[in-house]
Amino acid sequence: MISRANKAMLSCVSCLVAIGLIVTIAGCASVPKRHPVPPSLTTKVGIPGISEARLWGDEWPKFSKERLETFTDADYRQYLSAIYNKPHNYLAISGGGPNGAFGAGLLLGWTATGTRPEFTMVTGISTGALTAPFAFLGPDYDDELKTVYTTTSTKDIAEKRNIISALLSDSMADTKPLKALIAKYINANVIDAIAREYKRGRRLWIGTVNLDAGRSVIWNIGAIAVSNHPHKMELIHDILRASASIPVAFPPVVISVEIEGKRYDEMHVDGGTGSQVFVYPAAVDWRHFKQKLKVQGDPKIYVIRNSFLEADYNGIKRKVFPIATRTIDSLIRTQGIGDLYQIFSLCERDGNDFNLAYIPSDFTEEPTEAFDPVYMGKLFELGYQMAREGYPWKKYPPGFAIKP
Repeated sequence: MISRANKAMLSCVSCLVAIGLIVTIAGCASVPKRHPVPPSLTTKVGIPGISEARLWGDEWPKFSKERLETFTDADYRQYLSAIYNKPHNYLAISGGGPNGAFGAGLLLGWTATGTRPEFTMVTGISTGALTAPFAFLGPDYDDELKTVYTTTSTKDIAEKRNIISALLSDSMADTKPLKALIAKYINANVIDAIAREYKRGRRLWIGTVNLDAGRSVIWNIGAIAVSNHPHKMELIHDILRASASIPVAFPPVVISVEIEGKRYDEMHVDGGTGSQVFVYPAAVDWRHFKQKLKVQGDPKIYVIRNSFLEADYNGIKRKVFPIATRTIDSLIRTQGIGDLYQIFSLCERDGNDFNLAYIPSDFTEEPTEAFDPVYMGKLFELGYQMAREGYPWKKYPPGFAIKP
């Protein structure tokens, strides 16, 4: 007769054997081969035919510096007519998954007041990357923005893989539905419209993280849209999907790059792994930029943080997944607050006007699934009503003490 202790031991052995088999299978599984960029070429490769397709999120690119110094007033008037000698308004939209419905509602409520400006530039990360093209193109695309954030459900974003498939793959879910959703709404007409605005001088920036390099990348969507790249639509779709691809949960997006005729690939993931929201790299001398463009007045920076900023108490079960989930939630919240402080400090340094919106703590609805259209609809309506009544933009990041 087998004792309880032996039964427990056999059970543990069985589990270990099962895990060993899964790991062995995973090691033998056929996965797509990569041709990653050699470390020595990381800063040299690029998108063929589009020299200004992107920049690192932590530096001021050489091409931008050179243009700033070589352009004449006549050049600025010709190539940057929408932003030269005019007031500037910048919009930064954060990540937040389904909470992006708040920012979408806020934008539509802002439109309803008749005071929403034409943004000089728009930046987006993660769910903010999916909002950004519509926000950039203005109120004409409000209907699309509302539809995306009030009718989308989890099945429209990802398909969950079973545990074996997940272990043999690069993520827990497949984002083919998200790929189709992006292709549906970011069509040829939208890309052509982005290209037209780029020619006027306005900019649309999307953030991803180059997982191989471990650095944030800022993509110039307008420069890609206006290019003759044969696969520019697919590239833009890939960038938007990469920006929203949460590592492990969603698969990374592999983007083809080139140098001297040799092709390599880069692995890009959710821009939120680098920062939750951004406006421009801290390395940029924005005061000099403003002087060259003869910006009228102080630029207004509007930051939409699609998240709650206040900490909430929640007794956590002493189990792996609750602990991991709570830890990640805490990291994202505090990282987001840190990003707001960085943007605020840049505003103080560069003479910009800081304005912040975020989800109020008294919104207590709970979603029933990852992307719950009912929850998102209520959050959208909250953002809409708050903006419609005149959103109380915060002038400081949370917890900032003002000297008397």
